[in-house]
Amino acid sequence: MKKFTVTQLLTAILIVVTGFSLYSCNSDGPDIPPVKLEDVNGNYKGRLITIQGNVKTEKIKDFKVKKDTITFAEFPIQEIVRTVIKDPAKADEAVKTIGKVKYNIKYTSSINTASNVVELSLAPKTLEIRIPVDGVLKKTEVALASKQKGFYVGMDESLRFALVAEKITVDGMVLGSYEAINYNFPFCVKN
Repeated sequence: MKKFTVTQLLTAILIVVTGFSLYSCNSDGPDIPPVKLEDVNGNYKGRLITIQGNVKTEKIKDFKVKKDTITFAEFPIQEIVRTVIKDPAKADEAVKTIGKVKYNIKYTSSINTASNVVELSLAPKTLEIRIPVDGVLKKTEVALASKQKGFYVGMDESLRFALVAEKITVDGMVLGSYEAINYNFPFCVKN
């Protein structure tokens, strides 16, 4: 029977320890828990990119998500008002006069287990605004739509969705020469 020397024993131990450490590296990785429908709920702050024709603006917007509704305490109406009122100074004055416009978007949600996201099917309703123009209030109805699903990504707790103002009606007359207003929320995070 051969005798092990101290060097051979230490080499054998080193090989065994190295094998265990390499094996444990294979199982390491981020533990991403599966997303749940309730994870969408919360207060969000997000980047809003508004595009109308060649004009693109960016601002930060706050909103809340509960059970089946996205709620804006202050929906962005500046582009809508500027579409109705062509004079920029009068349009800005009208926006100040109108103040904050609250708007709710209903949605249904489902879990996409393959991607670990919650998919949101948005069902926006018509937005109604009374726009003051030269001492007269013009009843303005904005037909909002969602052409794609929204997503809540559980890994970074972010929400992404988009809306488009497809049609604007003022006092019962549809605006003819109108470029759609796109409201894109590409990355919103919980507060």
